Amino acid sequence: MVQRRSKQRTAEEAERKILLEGLEGARLGIARAYAGFNSAADPELIESFVYEINALQARYSYLLRQVKALDGVQPRPQSAGEGRLDLPTTLPG
Repeated sequence: MVQRRSKQRTAEEAERKILLEGLEGARLGIARAYAGFNSAADPELIESFVYEINALQARYSYLLRQVKALDGVQPRPQSAGEGRLDLPTTLPG
């Protein structure tokens, strides 16, 4: 029984580590996409960065919910768009 709990704990720790690495990767990706967005001048390129940022934010939110569930934290309901970074509403230039 003790050995089973130890194996389960080890598996949960490994899963948590993978999730946290994914969170860090998504966070870095969001930062890179924002940097690209801020330096882009072409409307199509700007649009591609907007899609990339939204996709990465969705991934980040998913991974964060997975970590919280693994840690036994009950996620609270979110309103639409909550937890997302705001994008500028006007195009540069």
